[in-house]
Amino acid sequence: MMDTAAHVLVFPWPRQGHINPILHFATALVDAGLQVSFLHTERNLRRLAQAPLLGLRLLSIPDGLPEDQPCSFLDLMESMCTTGSAAYRALLLSLLSAVDAPVTCVVADGTMPFAFDIAEELGIPALAFAPHSACSYLALLSIPKLLELGEAAFPADDPVRGVPGMEGFLRRRDLPRGLSCAEKGDGDPLVLKLAEVTARSCKARALIINTAASMEGPALAHIASCACEVFAVGPLHARSTIAESASLWREDDGCMAWLDGHEDRSVVYVSLGSLAVITHEQFTEFLSGLAATGYAFLWVLWPGMVQMTSSKLLGATVEAVGGGRGRVVEWAPQRDVLRHRAVGCFLTHAGWNSTLECAVEGVPMVCWPFFADQQTNSRFVDAVWKTGLDMKDVCDRGVVEKTVRGVMISDEIKEAAQAMAQQLRLNIAEAGSSSFQFERLVRFIGELNISSSLMKPRMNED
Repeated sequence: MMDTAAHVLVFPWPRQGHINPILHFATALVDAGLQVSFLHTERNLRRLAQAPLLGLRLLSIPDGLPEDQPCSFLDLMESMCTTGSAAYRALLLSLLSAVDAPVTCVVADGTMPFAFDIAEELGIPALAFAPHSACSYLALLSIPKLLELGEAAFPADDPVRGVPGMEGFLRRRDLPRGLSCAEKGDGDPLVLKLAEVTARSCKARALIINTAASMEGPALAHIASCACEVFAVGPLHARSTIAESASLWREDDGCMAWLDGHEDRSVVYVSLGSLAVITHEQFTEFLSGLAATGYAFLWVLWPGMVQMTSSKLLGATVEAVGGGRGRVVEWAPQRDVLRHRAVGCFLTHAGWNSTLECAVEGVPMVCWPFFADQQTNSRFVDAVWKTGLDMKDVCDRGVVEKTVRGVMISDEIKEAAQAMAQQLRLNIAEAGSSSFQFERLVRFIGELNISSSLMKPRMNED
């Protein structure tokens, strides 16, 4: 019944943390026999050190912003919704009318509802991809209820009642937040926008989440009650065949040889992601706390991460205070670092990619979340999964030292981390829950292709 094979256009939100998981997803579709086009912004396609040749057709559209201009989430959202969406519509029209392989399905990041709306207007079935955790996705879906109850994000331990299934452990400080915590009872503009696009993505034909049922079963069940179809197919990076780097940052793989020179589980790996910007005072507190632990540490400090401080000065400061035990890189091959035998702990912002990569390798975590989903993820690490400790809202050298030491020596945390890693490997194995869900998704996409093929003659007749 299928005259043509399914051709999926995959469209990520143009930030590194969103590109990575959906790229793993796209290559998994290729491995399953589907034709896949991957849509970058022109800026990001140029930034790739090498465009991965993974059976993907790489396409691009403008994001509408001046080159090399820093922009906030809301600035980028506005530009993508105007200039980006117009270019996207034109591209979809050309792909829809292609003679060789017209696009039959769109999978777009849930951050961009316009991508679903435009595709459906043109008669192309659209699915939403959620790069965040199910627990943070559910928290964002619950924002209207939270505001109604007066439970907006705030650095306090007041229990939260507005997120279903999390009443026993979630606090106001664990809710998604913007770059600064809102006043009591107020809604942060960034969080309100994230809540809006999350609610809209939940109405797509299906929702694909980069998580596993073993990690987030209760949250997935609540999401499924308000979505058409939910597919939990993660951790996607653990099943990926990608060998080339898709990083927008140049990775320093020299740190791997440095790790080789250290004993097993003796190094603290520190990375707060690609968006967190800290003050020089916070940098000093982190550095002093890390140095006081006595452990060696590998620290990712990209240019501009520490306000008004050059990378060269940061490196020299770390070398001096760390007594030779610290090494600084501007960007690291994180997956390789986390699977290295020398790494015993990950001090992280608890972004979902980092959380999953760490979980798959069974590495304990110290969480210092920055914004958005990271607040909720870090609470789950500490209070639910017990694979690490949460250090949110505190940046004090004494707390850094105590928390890192506690994670490095805790047998209970190590055992919980290893148990989670073992379970996640089972999830992505041939008979695992995530593999089953992915196979179900591939069939779902195939059925959409059949349906759209049958509808086209009728549309032409009309």
